[in-house]
Amino acid sequence: MTNPTIEPPSVRPRTARELGIMQGFPPPPEKRPTLADWDLAPMNRWAFQHVRGLIPTVEVPAAAAPWELPAAHQDLSAIRFRDDQGRERTIGRWLADSYTDGFLAWHRGRVVAELYLNDMTPATLHLAQSVSKSVVGTTAGILVGQGLLDPDAPFVDYVPEMAASGYGDARLTHAFDMTSGVRFTEDYNAPDSDMTRIDVASGWRPAPDGAPRPTIRDVLLGLPKQREHGLVFDYRSIETDALAWAMERATGKPLAALVSELLWQPMGAEREACFTVDGAGTALADGGFNAGLRDFARLGRLLLEGGRRDGRQLVPADWIGQIRRGGDPAKFGAPYTEVCPRGAYSRQWWTNDRSRGDVMARGVFGQLIYVDPEGDFLAVKLSSWPDYLIPAFSRDSLAALAAIRQALG
Repeated sequence: MTNPTIEPPSVRPRTARELGIMQGFPPPPEKRPTLADWDLAPMNRWAFQHVRGLIPTVEVPAAAAPWELPAAHQDLSAIRFRDDQGRERTIGRWLADSYTDGFLAWHRGRVVAELYLNDMTPATLHLAQSVSKSVVGTTAGILVGQGLLDPDAPFVDYVPEMAASGYGDARLTHAFDMTSGVRFTEDYNAPDSDMTRIDVASGWRPAPDGAPRPTIRDVLLGLPKQREHGLVFDYRSIETDALAWAMERATGKPLAALVSELLWQPMGAEREACFTVDGAGTALADGGFNAGLRDFARLGRLLLEGGRRDGRQLVPADWIGQIRRGGDPAKFGAPYTEVCPRGAYSRQWWTNDRSRGDVMARGVFGQLIYVDPEGDFLAVKLSSWPDYLIPAFSRDSLAALAAIRQALG
């Protein structure tokens, strides 16, 4: 029997370079990602850092004057924590073994750790997956503060075409908190799921032989209502795409421009970001955002500092408060409580523990921004896990970050 107190044997994943992915001139065919496999293991070890070479994108311009990130680096690698199996592990081993591409930790106004693995660099744009939702939700909060978007308004006030869809009698707040009654099967890689249909529509997957490729909004308009709105939290990516459509109609501007003008530039991002786009030029709001590690940290810092940058309120304080308080816990249940037993979801952000008020932006394959105002601490982890969802990995991440936070005091 394995001693549960001993760190497990190393299972350090091989890097994209070690796997030979996209190595050579030209690379051998079996080592080139395709639309059928680019976001699956092992191709994702390379592809998540090279999305612009695989799928059409639209730029999100950065700021002329980046928000400074002062640094006082510390060696966090020897900090220990108990993993999901009860074994004692070090932060160094956890980072190496959990398919990390980039990691940054911030404490009391300083970057205390900034690490790049798997050939990632400070200049690399990494796919955010569903961290994109929190980017879009934060931008929407700014529009709400400007009076251009009303969370309590019906969707059809902004997008009349939704009248015949499941969103015909839904309000924006239902999508902000993912409590609409619209049917959307979030089964990743299942051939007939709504999620796969969005992947095809967004250009992330090949279209079935001979079939025309729909747009993201073609899929959205075909979704029916399956229950009354507002009853339960049910994580469905399409909710963010519905919100993005309302945002564009409310302002007359595309999503990438809104994110750039309202969030990315004002918060002082140092590098341009990008969204993947479908055949109609529609940005994939629910998962297509790509950015650098340090700029994801700036987004976390904006949340940590109550929506302010250098004393200027960029995101309304009330919107930040709604994120931190989380949604209605009575609507938040299994399977989401497997990772966050005291959690909730509000305004496109996850609450880890309602009593503490620590919040997260999370994406499949291990993307995470963790923000803890009580500890004046945040962390960003960008990854290329071998599967969409690995609950044990998610619980390990939260345990590791709690150990770092505690060690830093």
